[in-house]
Amino acid sequence: MTYTDFVSGPLKGLKILELAGIGPGPYACMLLADLGADILRLERGNADAEPTMTWDLLNRSRPSVAVDLKSDAGRELVLELSEQADVLIEGFRPGVTERLGLGPDDLWVRNPRLVYGRMTGFGQDGPLALRAGHDINYIAVSGALWPIGRAGETPLPPLNLVGDFGGGALFLVLGVLAAVLSARVTGEGQVVDAAMVDGSASMMAMTHSLINSGNWREERGVNFLDTGAHFYEVYETKDHKYVAVGAIEAKFYDELLRGLGLMDEELPAQMDRDQWSAMKGRFAAIFATRTRDDWTGVFGDLDACVTPVLSPVEAVHHPYNTKRNVFVTDPVVQPQPAPRFSKTPGVIRQPPRAPGAGTSEGLASWGISEERQSVLLEAGAFG
Repeated sequence: MTYTDFVSGPLKGLKILELAGIGPGPYACMLLADLGADILRLERGNADAEPTMTWDLLNRSRPSVAVDLKSDAGRELVLELSEQADVLIEGFRPGVTERLGLGPDDLWVRNPRLVYGRMTGFGQDGPLALRAGHDINYIAVSGALWPIGRAGETPLPPLNLVGDFGGGALFLVLGVLAAVLSARVTGEGQVVDAAMVDGSASMMAMTHSLINSGNWREERGVNFLDTGAHFYEVYETKDHKYVAVGAIEAKFYDELLRGLGLMDEELPAQMDRDQWSAMKGRFAAIFATRTRDDWTGVFGDLDACVTPVLSPVEAVHHPYNTKRNVFVTDPVVQPQPAPRFSKTPGVIRQPPRAPGAGTSEGLASWGISEERQSVLLEAGAFG
């Protein structure tokens, strides 16, 4: 059986070429492949590599095909494959694929319906387009990094979730799928310019709404969603673990007070900003009297928006995640495909494998015969 025998998901039949990169591009392709897209990951590698599992989960669910993009034969292979592709995704700096002879105009000669997805930090044009950067730089420029952090402290990078994966990969997926729908109506492909600055700026729409209405202060750690409020905070417990509190609405706040044993006390109004700091100190003292699991039990039957803060390892074993099968644990721990579909569920079709290990199988699934592969090998297409 080959990886194509496990095709499932709402994107079955969608064919994508991935010019391999790191971070958001591979994650976008992982999401698409998990949901049924037929993707060939084209990268430097060994066409004879053993199909052993590797550590990088972002490369799962699709074969890795060894291609030397700088060779004439490798370039011709990509052009040949593009004739049957719906999408090509690349994450190089602007101008790189054009210099390789694999830019949008080169591929549209072969396939005018092709959608060309481009993943960068700063976009395809503008004063920073050719500059290097990482997640932290992109969300700094978009304004997403500034508000994240506690009062009196420096901004705190939220791993690389906001730029790479939220503002980058997810917007790339949205863009290419929208462009595919358009191409099926118009017969014309287009470039999808997915920039992490643009995406993370878009994710700040609600924050800008609050700023525009005068309900958000630029100072960190003083607003109701940035740990300024006592009812939206992380508290340490007796065993030096943590609970997360998100009791924004009044009905949930009442249940929070009930669980903390404060329902019968005279307290300031929930939205009295002048009292938030004092109330936070009071809550902290109470949460410190019991363990995290004790508090989990206290709030188990109270709809107070209080949950234990779990490490990634602990999360795998939480009852919610085990009942919903959020994670796969064999052969390694990894998240299941998301979102879920009632009729066409996604599936992890294969583990990530060594670069080039899927060359023969992957090309055969796209109609490249053994004879043609032998010619390509002799011509140096595989590096």
